[in-house]
Formats: sequence, structure tokens, C-alpha cells
Amino acid sequence: MDFTAVGKKIKELRKTSGLSQEELAHGICTQAQISKIEKGDVFPYASTLYQISQKLGVDVNYFFDIGTTPRLDYVQEVFQQLQILRRSVKYEEMMDIVKAELDNPLFLQNNKNLQLLLWHKGIYLYEVERNLSKSVETLKEAINLTHYKGKIMLERELEILLALGTIYFKEDINKALEVFEEIKGHLQLLPHLNDYTIKTRLYYNIARVLTRLNRIEESNKYCEDAIKWCLHKDSVFLLGELHYQTGYNLELLNKPEDAVRYMEKAIVVFDLQQDLKHIQFIQNRIKELSALI
Repeated sequence: MDFTAVGKKIKELRKTSGLSQEELAHGICTQAQISKIEKGDVFPYASTLYQISQKLGVDVNYFFDIGTTPRLDYVQEVFQQLQILRRSVKYEEMMDIVKAELDNPLFLQNNKNLQLLLWHKGIYLYEVERNLSKSVETLKEAINLTHYKGKIMLERELEILLALGTIYFKEDINKALEVFEEIKGHLQLLPHLNDYTIKTRLYYNIARVLTRLNRIEESNKYCEDAIKWCLHKDSVFLLGELHYQTGYNLELLNKPEDAVRYMEKAIVVFDLQQDLKHIQFIQNRIKELSALI
């Protein structure tokens, strides 16, 4: 463990937060102890490090990663670029980064970092090359780099399972539901969820699967729970999609007035996000439904 790197990062975050050593130490330890930690002279107890992380607004694992992974900032930058390209559906560019880093010792000699590359490679293999078996094999290999049987799954492992479930959604709807139910079981065991969007994405995907299986009432229950979760977290992430999914379900239940009401709410959210593509589509659906009322 590189104590000096951890100490430097604590000092950097403290200054960014506008805190003095005394203010950071308040309620945790002494100012002298913070000074020693920042110099790398001592490493704090796990409980102390956790309290420091909470006051600085970061996950405690961030400090452990810094202490065990050289050039962590570089790895995080690669992850951010992959994430942006994945969400933008720019799979070719995403794979270019993966190929460029596969021989990098920072990734090759660290399972957690290598997992990041295999995760995105697995997505590419399906979305671009349409190689389902190789994609599934790669995603499972990525999970197994850090997961051991009987152990609670970590958030990234759940993210990779989500990617697997999304792929199965296009190929085998029952297998997709099986994967999403597995994620739900692991999610319930996590004592704390740092990335709350994992739950939002999971419930939205389960709702879509249940709709496809004609289990409409169950689908709407997941939409309802996901919408409540979004509101609880003050987030609009997937909020528009969830309202549209509910509206679509109500349309299938032959309730056009209720369907229109939810679709109009979806438009409000998409308008905030300046998502013109979704707005145009939903407006057309509302016109069709309004003709039935």
C-alpha cells in the first residue's frame, strides 16, 4: 500500500473542499494525526479512513485503489472515455481504446482494470460483430476476474451482468429475465449502493422484459417502484423512459386515457433533457391514442 499517494490525495481533496486540517479532523481524530496521514507517515485505521472519506465526499474504496494502483487517474480517465463512448453507442471507437490498452501493464497486471477492458470488449463483440457466444463468454470472464462463488457481487460486476442481460433481451427473453432476477438478488444483499442508477436500470429492464412476456401488471409495478426511486434520488435518469413504458403498458391494457397521461409526463422529462427524438415519437403515439378516446 502506497501511504504517500493516499496522503497526497486526502490533502488535495481537503484543499478542494476548502477545509483546514483542523476542520477535517473535527470529530474524527486530531489535527496532528491528519498532518501525519497527509505526509504519508502513518496510514489511518479503516474506520478513520471511512470517516475522512465521508467528510470529503468520496467512497472509501477510492483511497484503497489509489494506494494499490499506480497512476489511478489514468485508469479512471480510460474508464470515463469508455463509458461516454458506450452510452453514445460509438462501439468502434470504444473498441479502439480497449485494443490500445490491452497490452498496458496497468490493465494487464491488475484484474480489476483488466475487467474494465473485457467488459467493453464483450459489448463490442455482440453489438458490432454479432457474436453472441463470444460476447457472453467474454462478459462472464470479466465477472470472474474479481467475483468468487458465495461472495456478494460488487457494483461493477452487477453492471457487467446488466450488460449481459441487455444482450439476452435481444436474443432470449427468458434468459434475460433470469439474469435480471439474479442481479436483483445480489442487489438486495449490498449494504450500500454508490451508483444508484444500477437499480433504476435494473427495474427498467425487468419492466421491459415483463411487458414482452405479457405480464403487464407486474411490469407496471416495477415502473412504479423505479419512478419512486428516481424521485427519491432527485434524478431524471430513465425517468422519461419509465413514464413512457408505463404509458405503453396502459395502452396494452386498453386504457388509452391513462396511457396518454403517462406519455405526456414522459414528454416533460424528455423536454428537460432536450431529447427531440423521443419527444417526436411519443407525440405521434399520443395523437394515435387520442383518436381512440
